[in-house]
Amino acid sequence: MAADAIDLNSVVTLVVHHKVRRQALASYEAWLRRTVAAARLQPGHLGVNVIRPDSGGAMFTTVVRFAQAAQLQAWIDSAERAALVREVSPLLEEGDHPLIHNDAEFWFTPARGGVRPPPKWKQAMLTYAVICPLTMVIPRLWAPVFERYPALAGVVPSNLLVTLCIVVPVVFLIMPWVTRLCAGWLSAD
Repeated sequence: MAADAIDLNSVVTLVVHHKVRRQALASYEAWLRRTVAAARLQPGHLGVNVIRPDSGGAMFTTVVRFAQAAQLQAWIDSAERAALVREVSPLLEEGDHPLIHNDAEFWFTPARGGVRPPPKWKQAMLTYAVICPLTMVIPRLWAPVFERYPALAGVVPSNLLVTLCIVVPVVFLIMPWVTRLCAGWLSAD
């Protein structure tokens, strides 16, 4: 594996839930911009997604991905992050709640502690509903490229490209959005 290649099996995710005091929302947004910028500079940083509350809400969820657990731990243990957490604490109602995940289950982690995650069958159905259409559409979108460049049409290169075009949007865009959209169904008994 190349020195700068990412082993997708080692990617870890830090999920942080912050319930912000309503009068501190503007200050929190400014703090969040600085914190996201600081995290982006860390070795192994792969991306940040911020799930903002719906109108009138105050629960922010920040999802930070790192290439390796050691790199994430270095960020968590850093003096810079400790100073940022001390700075934000007065703006929060319930403190800083970091959770580390090394798999896709973070999509289904409830925003509030003490709430059970949805049943596995609901997680499977929602994941299937997202991935299935993509497995039908993405290969068709690549078909003209594979016709024009036969070297890419081989089993290995074509599957690598198609899978990449499915996994990246699912992890970074679609599943976070779909789980928010379906939150009521996921949490219903």
